[in-house]
Amino acid sequence: MPTSIETAIIVILSYLLGSIPFGLVLTKMAGLGDVREIGSGNIGATNVLRTGRKDLALATLLLDAGKGAIAVLVCAYFISAELAPLAGSAAFIGHCFPIYLKFKGGKGVATFFGTLLAINPLVAALSMMSWLLSALIFRMSSFSALIASIAAPILAFVLIPNLTWLYTLFMTLVIFIRHKDNISRILKGTEPKIGKKSDEDTNAGGGEDKGSAE
Repeated sequence: MPTSIETAIIVILSYLLGSIPFGLVLTKMAGLGDVREIGSGNIGATNVLRTGRKDLALATLLLDAGKGAIAVLVCAYFISAELAPLAGSAAFIGHCFPIYLKFKGGKGVATFFGTLLAINPLVAALSMMSWLLSALIFRMSSFSALIASIAAPILAFVLIPNLTWLYTLFMTLVIFIRHKDNISRILKGTEPKIGKKSDEDTNAGGGEDKGSAE
């Protein structure tokens, strides 16, 4: 069993890894300025895509997902497989509430899926399939993310014989909190559909969701 000191180290290091705002770093390195000053003001891949750089958006998506995956895999290999879900959850919290950006971070979806993929590829794949199916039916990325995040702890409970589902449920609850503005728009019927421009795409000053991120 890992000691309390080892557990604390895992949580701290994973949180700091998750706090790295790759979307902001990549856009600044590319000379595009502060991505928080365009579109929704988000640092995630969706808002990075609004810069017109698909390559940077893809890199942001992969790196944000990689934060959770790396935390899980490093913990499982070098310290304890038992604590790997905790490491992934800590990286996820770091992404959502990064210390480097005064705790104003992303919505956590990419890091959530990266964490799931490293913990159990089957659970991750089935969750992603629920996202894809929801996206095809409802044409709303945010709603699809919420559906997938609900499916994940249920799948984890059924397919993983330990308490991983509790960590997954915790991350799902945080995702819902981070999507509170999207949920409000979904209920009002004003959430943009996939492929259609929203106010965030046309107003450089940012929309009503400014300050959070994908």
